[in-house]
Amino acid sequence: MLDIQKIRADFPILDEKINGKDLVYFDNAATTQKPLPVLNALANYYGHYNANIHRGIHHLAEKATSAFEASRKTIQKFLNARYTEEIIFTYGTTDGINLVAQTYGRAFLKEGDEIIISAMEHHSNIVPWQMLCEQNGCVLKVIPVNDDGELILEAYEKLLSGKTKFVSVVHVSNALGTINPVKYIIQKAHEVGAKVLIDGAQATSHLTIDVQDLDTDFYVFSAHKLYGPTGMGALYGKKELLEAMPPYRGGGEMIKEVTFEKTTYNELPYKFEAGTPNIADVIAVKTAIEYLDELGKENVAAYENELLAYATEQLLKIEGLKIIGQAKDKVSVISFVIEGIHPQDVGVILDQQGIAVRTGHHCTQPLMKRFGIPGTSRASFAVYNTKEEIDKLVLGIEKVKKMVL
Repeated sequence: MLDIQKIRADFPILDEKINGKDLVYFDNAATTQKPLPVLNALANYYGHYNANIHRGIHHLAEKATSAFEASRKTIQKFLNARYTEEIIFTYGTTDGINLVAQTYGRAFLKEGDEIIISAMEHHSNIVPWQMLCEQNGCVLKVIPVNDDGELILEAYEKLLSGKTKFVSVVHVSNALGTINPVKYIIQKAHEVGAKVLIDGAQATSHLTIDVQDLDTDFYVFSAHKLYGPTGMGALYGKKELLEAMPPYRGGGEMIKEVTFEKTTYNELPYKFEAGTPNIADVIAVKTAIEYLDELGKENVAAYENELLAYATEQLLKIEGLKIIGQAKDKVSVISFVIEGIHPQDVGVILDQQGIAVRTGHHCTQPLMKRFGIPGTSRASFAVYNTKEEIDKLVLGIEKVKKMVL
């Protein structure tokens, strides 16, 4: 149903040569490439209506403000949030998690309260909660992972208690591709009165997200993981929670009135958006979402699953290669190790062949420790990738083995 060659033509970077070879870009879990409509949206803003937003009354300022707020409306629909003011612009997933930890966490969690995360979290969903625990005296609990790279839900249920006040888990593992049963996790957390944040960094480009159906309290994501620009993301929060939370940063835009005696804060969503925002990138994310919607989320997911199945089958034919993380529900991410070869050597030799993969611990050091490895090589696929490129990866790995072993 998708014309992949036509889609590939929308991504000019795919025409690049790396070490004289055609680029094979399999590092999409780190960041996706950007289609021409997104690049044009950025150039159009800077070339035709560059202005600061909200406070200006001249034509350019009003046009920029309108485009900026149109992106908020697009993200509201993308996540199926109830209100536009439930969408807070951030600098990315990491920024959104820190915002919640340092506003809701510091205001409402106290000494002895328990926070639950999982063993497969990105460092960005570990460190902010560790910092909060140091500040407030909270206790961090961890859901373990089984050998297939799935959360052990029975252990999660045992961790839940009246002391549990917050649960923060990843929707999709960046290191393994595992899709977690977040709706069930949220339901069980709510049964004991805990609030929940879902890290959607890896989920939004692959899965349809409905925050109302999930009933999550907070959801965060980054634009650059779904064909949009870097340095921009969004936090969804239930309106009543956001209204109760104190501001995160102080400055322009997040205020109603400032005197030397007292400052009153702006209404949602602006009380969390201090200073001049990342205007161009906020505007461009609307174009990225529309591009994905035009392709059809279901079509993209089906094609990526086809790539995942093909790559899994082909890679497992390679002697000495082991896939780390074989959950029943996965997105198009494959982490692997090769017996006797360090992942960094894999990455360097593949790069010489024009093949871009990610190597290392993927900002999930505790997860790597769980599997007893220093890291993996990770190939992650997007809608513009092909089976022919996967064949090049297989040949490239065979070349790695010949050169190293």
